[in-house]
Amino acid sequence: MGWFSHIEHPIVRDLSIGTWKLFAGNLNLHEARKTAFTSMHDCFVRELKDGVRPIDARPDVIISPCDGIIGASGRIGNTTLIQAKGFSYTLEDLLIDPHLVATYRDGIYVTLRLASSMYHRFHAPCACQISEVTYISGDTWNVNPVALKRVERLYCENERALVPTRLDGSSESITLVPIAAILVASIHFNFIDVALNLTYNGPNVIPCHASFCKGDEMGRFQHGSTMIVLATGGLEPCDSLREGETIRMGEPLLRHRPGQARHLPVARIRPTQVPTERRISENVARSSSRFAGNPGE
Repeated sequence: MGWFSHIEHPIVRDLSIGTWKLFAGNLNLHEARKTAFTSMHDCFVRELKDGVRPIDARPDVIISPCDGIIGASGRIGNTTLIQAKGFSYTLEDLLIDPHLVATYRDGIYVTLRLASSMYHRFHAPCACQISEVTYISGDTWNVNPVALKRVERLYCENERALVPTRLDGSSESITLVPIAAILVASIHFNFIDVALNLTYNGPNVIPCHASFCKGDEMGRFQHGSTMIVLATGGLEPCDSLREGETIRMGEPLLRHRPGQARHLPVARIRPTQVPTERRISENVARSSSRFAGNPGE
């Protein structure tokens, strides 16, 4: 199915997108930057028009990095998180890295599940810096609600990446954990020039040097997906979060706890007229230079 979605024959493309609309519901293609697509996959990873996802500029707010349906969220119990009712998993199994486990022990988490009809690109939840990405090869289980109630530790079994971020002007930390699901290797990052290969068996730390303004595009899911957002204890979920409801990229997800917001700088948001392609090429160039110069990292 993965290769099939890339077929650019007009008949195959039109039938595929038509069938997708029939089963997935409204794709909201009026929001897309372009109106004609070369393939079903081209439609799936579509960019949006400027302004379609307004960015919450308040300095104490961490925005949702993607569109999604809110799943399990709340306080991490030591290192235990909830996958679904009756099923839990641990930071140790999800992250593997003991340092990251210690960072988010007793922290906060929010699970965002992307339905197939949704916008599938993800963005920086705040102004931040990224110095490495860890890729963990794994399975590609479906992450729908039925699977979450049947497959134990599903998120820890699937292909995933760990993206620790350093927040500008804050001592708190956020790590994004994009999790692939169904079909093929499914996570693409705009700011690293290294292939994420499913044949690799184990963690693969990829050094980079990328700087993001709040709302900058970071990458995309090639197919079905989930995003887990991990945060340290100085952050808390916004009151508006409700399990089962839909949130859009740019809307409030987390916030700094009372008493911390007054120390935060004005949120750094890039003007919309700066081309996405230029931002991507600048970050890739910096990351490629660092990766080439430090092969042993």
